[in-house]
Amino acid sequence: MKQISDNIIIVKSMAFAVRCVKLARYLRERYCEFELASQILRCGTSIGANAREALRAQSRPDFHAKMSIALREAEESNYWLELLF
Repeated sequence: MKQISDNIIIVKSMAFAVRCVKLARYLRERYCEFELASQILRCGTSIGANAREALRAQSRPDFHAKMSIALREAEESNYWLELLF
C-alpha cells in the first residue's frame, strides 16, 4: 500500500502550505498586511487539505469533486500571489 508521503500532490501541496504560512506571518509582522495574508493563508493551506480529503473519497465522483476544489483553491492562491507581487 502506498504511503501518503509517496503522493507528489500531497507532498508539494504541504510544502506550498508551509510557505504560505511563513509568507502570511511575514506579511503580518513586517508590513501589517492582514487581508492579503489571510487570503493567502486560507486558500494556500486549503489545497493540501482538499487533496488529502480526496484520497479518502467514497467514490470516483467524490474524488473528482474534492480535487476540483483543490484546483480552484490553487487558482485563487495564484491570484492573491499575483496581486501581492
